[in-house]
Amino acid sequence: MIFVPSRKGISHSPEEYTSPEDMAKGAGVLLRTVLKLDKQGL
Repeated sequence: MIFVPSRKGISHSPEEYTSPEDMAKGAGVLLRTVLKLDKQGL
């Protein structure tokens, strides 16, 4: 699970908001993790 910050800590609600920059950072974490696992043959 990859956590990214949400404005005012609100999640699982229509009021939830995460900036595009923070979403991109989370996607980067996922990408680097997948690439690392691939390199290890997992």
